[in-house]
Amino acid sequence: QVQLVESGGGLVQAGGSLRLSCAASGRTFSRYGAMAWFRQAPGKEREFVAAISWSGSNTYYAESVKGRFSISRDNAKNTVYLQMNSLKPVDTAVYYCGARMSYYDDYAHGPSYDYWGQGTQVTVSS
Repeated sequence: QVQLVESGGGLVQAGGSLRLSCAASGRTFSRYGAMAWFRQAPGKEREFVAAISWSGSNTYYAESVKGRFSISRDNAKNTVYLQMNSLKPVDTAVYYCGARMSYYDDYAHGPSYDYWGQGTQVTVSS
């Protein structure tokens, strides 16, 4: 089992920044695995935001956040980060961290992730 705990959410004005953290514990991560951030706004389905391979050498982003968000990881701390800059009101959502232990070529495919955190609320005011 893997436990994921997100932190860093909050209320910020449009144009501001936040950094989310996702601390993982439990089972050792596989070199074929990946971690990702998804988000879910009220009344909408959960959507992919960003993902990073186990080594950190490959990153993937949704078009809507490219150039504004940056995903990174520190394997020594078993932690993944999401730096969010130039935030917009449309970024308001609950952000979830996901982790998977095996390879799957679509990093944006939510069901391929085996474990999820409880989510952290991000609210961007206009």
